Amino acid sequence: MRLANRTAIVTGAAGGIGKAIALRFAQEGASVIVADLTEEPREGGMPTVDAIIEAGGTAEFLKCDVTRPADLEAAVARAVEIGGRLDVIVNNAAIGTDTPLHETSEEDFDRVMAVNAKGVFLGCRAAVRQMMGQDPQGDGEVRGRIVNISSQHGMIRAPHDFAYGVGKATVVYMTRQIAGDYAGHGIVCNAVAPGKILTGKSGRAIAPEMLEYSHSRTPWPRLGRPLDVANAALFLASDEASYITGENLMVDGGWMAN
Repeated sequence: MRLANRTAIVTGAAGGIGKAIALRFAQEGASVIVADLTEEPREGGMPTVDAIIEAGGTAEFLKCDVTRPADLEAAVARAVEIGGRLDVIVNNAAIGTDTPLHETSEEDFDRVMAVNAKGVFLGCRAAVRQMMGQDPQGDGEVRGRIVNISSQHGMIRAPHDFAYGVGKATVVYMTRQIAGDYAGHGIVCNAVAPGKILTGKSGRAIAPEMLEYSHSRTPWPRLGRPLDVANAALFLASDEASYITGENLMVDGGWMAN
């Protein structure tokens, strides 16, 4: 119960990695706000909130468009209503275009950056504004924790997905900037960088050529699972990670080492 009596927001938590993070946080005692545009998992199955409640946890859904400041501010306000404070925010929501630079329209680029970069900025800003005024908890030093979901493709090229890679590179930078700027305020900010994670998504993500490419880059015998990322996010959200800030934790089966 590493997150007992803690409130947490997870954006993009209706499915995939976000759903796994929300479930894992709830298992460890957190009251979770599932912040997404829809309650229906994109990969099918039980809605996140229903799965958490069925397992005995505490969660509620809040419709949230991460490109809208008011939506993220409302999520933070709701967390404060529930627990008196915001302990953790996980900025996970992201999209891509599956197009290289020369095929990426200005509209598509703007849309991806609005979610992947601006959405993280807005989530971090709303969280920091709340956390700065909170009393420290746990070891008496930390007022709140931010966990951003980046990607190995924020450090190396994202094949045929130019906008996605640019957005994730922005997340890596913002994580370090925020960590340095707000450490003195007791705010911990880290990122988790997943490698190839099999979420149940269909389409190009599991096309034979994409899986072959991912296996060729990943030394570990299998590709990633959402729980692999969720466990890393849980560690960074817990009191076990109090002297770790500004890090971009790779969960990639050795991809970046290869």
